[in-house]
Amino acid sequence: MGHKTHPIGFRLGVSKDWQSRWFAHSGKEYKQFVWEDLQIRSIILEQYPDASISKIDIERNSSDLIATIYTARPGIVIGRGGQRVEELRKMLEELTSKKARLNVQEIRQPELDAFLVARGVADQLERRIAFRRAIRQAVTRTMQSGAKGVRVMVSGRLGGADIARTEKAREGRVPLHTLRADVDFAIAEAATDFGRIGVKVWIYHGDAAVVSEADVSAEVEEMLPIEVTLSPDEPASEVEETPVAEVEEEPVAEVEETPVVEAEETPVAEVEEEPVAGVEEEPVAEVEETPVAEAEEEPVAEVEEEPVAEVEE
Repeated sequence: MGHKTHPIGFRLGVSKDWQSRWFAHSGKEYKQFVWEDLQIRSIILEQYPDASISKIDIERNSSDLIATIYTARPGIVIGRGGQRVEELRKMLEELTSKKARLNVQEIRQPELDAFLVARGVADQLERRIAFRRAIRQAVTRTMQSGAKGVRVMVSGRLGGADIARTEKAREGRVPLHTLRADVDFAIAEAATDFGRIGVKVWIYHGDAAVVSEADVSAEVEEMLPIEVTLSPDEPASEVEETPVAEVEEEPVAEVEETPVVEAEETPVAEVEEEPVAGVEEEPVAEVEETPVAEAEEEPVAEVEEEPVAEVEE
């Protein structure tokens, strides 16, 4: 079977923020802070069971504790003239031994808060209202309030059945794998005569602004306390700020630019071609053309024709 990750924890540091924001210097201090956070949330929820409290954010610094309560009924939390808030503040100071401050934030649209929707369905199941009607009404009211998607799931012995089962209702779209998607998720339980029934609610509000690493690191640096070690006998004296000596900037000597001397163009001397040493060029003797003696034509000796002797017949 597939395992589904927690929608809030999956998006921590990306589009969601932590509900407890503080820094501990040691493991012992870390355990103490975690235990105090659990006690603070438990005390507030016990003091205001009907105040429709959605979540409680806790911040700490070196000397103060700041708790922010998100509720749909701020008047119940504050009380008449702020009396109930003052009583709660004193209880938190006794628990943590630190100066406590309380902020109350009103939730103007409870239909868009996943925890309040889940708590409303659980209350209806405890009053024995039909589960299909309860989840159908929750989905309809959430979509009418402006949500882009909602999903409600109830599990347990629904209607007093002998075998537990799961029923779901869904409308719109609820992207569970998109980190930038602003998905609110909450779980509530309904205690009935047949056992406990679990209620899960997912509400998609659209894409949220992604929290950058620079913003998270800046918040952590602001929360880091500055430790100052004082001896028990010496009174705390004001730390004198040593003025930082200003370093005089020595003027940079201006480098005189040496004028570039224009090189005079030396006329190129015509190089006389010297004969190669050692090899004297002998003048070529002019060959006198010997006149060709005209051959005298020797007169051809005329051959005297001898008279042919006539033969006497």
